[in-house]
Amino acid sequence: MIQKLIEKIKKTNAPICVGLDPMLSYVPEQILKEAYSDCGETLSGAAEAIWRYNRKLIDATCDLIPAVKPQVAMYEQFGVEGLKAFQKTVEYCHEKGLIVIGDVKRGDIGSTSAAYAAAHLGKVTVGTNAYAPFDEDFATVNPYLGTDGIQPFLDVCGEEGKGIFILVKTSNPSSGEFQDRIMDGRPLYEWVGEKVAEWAGSCMEDSYSNVGAVVGATYPEMGKILRRILPKSFILVPGYGAQGGKGADLTHFFNADGLGAIVNSSRGIIAAYKQEKYQKFGAEHFEEAARAAVEDMIADIDGALRAAN
Repeated sequence: MIQKLIEKIKKTNAPICVGLDPMLSYVPEQILKEAYSDCGETLSGAAEAIWRYNRKLIDATCDLIPAVKPQVAMYEQFGVEGLKAFQKTVEYCHEKGLIVIGDVKRGDIGSTSAAYAAAHLGKVTVGTNAYAPFDEDFATVNPYLGTDGIQPFLDVCGEEGKGIFILVKTSNPSSGEFQDRIMDGRPLYEWVGEKVAEWAGSCMEDSYSNVGAVVGATYPEMGKILRRILPKSFILVPGYGAQGGKGADLTHFFNADGLGAIVNSSRGIIAAYKQEKYQKFGAEHFEEAARAAVEDMIADIDGALRAAN
């Protein structure tokens, strides 16, 4: 799967993904009114509004980007109906030719981890039939439980040609409470990075592995260290835009070949119409604001990479 992602990054010249992390507060009033009119002010109505919002965002940006990253919690909050919207979003993204990185952050052991892996990346057997429940291309995984939690995902990746991104150094301010703790003279995130590199070696696909890492854009110096530790892994970089990351912070996340990283922006794109820079589009044309934000993000990162080289 990583080669498919690389091909799409090269085709679009856009090493980015759009985080489809919708909150109802992001959804323009006209979409909410239509969804509530059709489905009521219910969980079904909320999920329908999210789905209609996503569809317009996808239509407006799919020709510019290689991938999207829907965060499952934003759908789970609406219960079963929200998960249906998540599933429809994944399917529609695939119809539009996009790679889907399911931001699910699963982390457990044994049969539980295997069930998570099957649900998001693999298949489940029902009688004589096999089904792919959500069928994302990649999933994010928490490594806190060690190899017991990761191995079931590695097994499914091998069987299905899928991939995972493992949390190593996350973008949130309190990540250092654990991730920066010194163990045997080095921070924990470096030890985790080395273990990810080991897992990556078992899941190679040409020059890159289907096992990648999550490293926040808000920690560029740590990203520089982890880039050396993880030469064969793609780095998924959250924290661009709304969380403070910018193109100039990102050059160290890439390898000399110009590959090796994919940068995510969520509300900075999907709620761009709320920003002063894009207010001219208004809520009525929120998807056009999102497209303009994607174009600006691509130019920012491209300019930073060119300047660095």
